[in-house]
Amino acid sequence: LDGRALLASARTGSGKTAAYALPLLQRWATLAGQSPRRTRALVLVPTRELAAQVEESVRTYSKYLPLRAAVVYGGIDIKPQIKALHTGVEIVVATPGRLLDHLQQKSISLSQVSILVLDEADRMLDIGFRDDIEWLLSRCPRDRQTMLLSATLPPAILELATRYMNAPKMVNFSSSKVSAETIDQYYLMVPEELKF
Repeated sequence: LDGRALLASARTGSGKTAAYALPLLQRWATLAGQSPRRTRALVLVPTRELAAQVEESVRTYSKYLPLRAAVVYGGIDIKPQIKALHTGVEIVVATPGRLLDHLQQKSISLSQVSILVLDEADRMLDIGFRDDIEWLLSRCPRDRQTMLLSATLPPAILELATRYMNAPKMVNFSSSKVSAETIDQYYLMVPEELKF
C-alpha cells in the first residue's frame, strides 16, 4: 500500500493474486471514475489461462468499485480487445506477446502505468519472455511501483529485480516445495518415435 517495490516469492496456490490485487484496488479506488480512463495498473502473466484467471479475480474483488479491467492475450481475435481498451480501462492483465501487439497497433499506452505487476515471473522467463519483459519494463514510467511475484527466485529473477526495481522489499514464503500440497503432479515417459 505504501507504493514500495516488492519482490515476493510464494508457492503456487498460496494466494499471490489476492496479495497484490486487493491493495492495488484499494489504492486505485479513490481515483475510479476519473475521466478520461487511463491504464494505471498493468499485470503481466505468462499464459492466457492465468491472464483470464487473474482478470476474473480482479473483477470479483472490484465488483462494487467503478473500476474497469481488461484482459489481453493471444490465440483469439484482437479486435474485441482493442475495443475494450479504447473504452478506457484502469487495469490491464496481459501476456507479454499480445501486449506487444497492442503497443504496435497503438491500442494501448503505458505512459500512465504507475503499478506494474509481474506475476509468475519465473515462468515467464522459463518460457522465453525475458526480452519482451525487459522491453515492456523500459516503456513504463520509471517512477512506478513494481511488484515481481514468483514461485521461485532463480538468479535470473534476482538480476531482473536488480536492474528494474528500486530497492525492493523482499518477502519470501517459499519452501522447498514449489507446488501446493493440493496439486497432484504426474509425468509420462514418451518414446522418442512417438514425439512430434
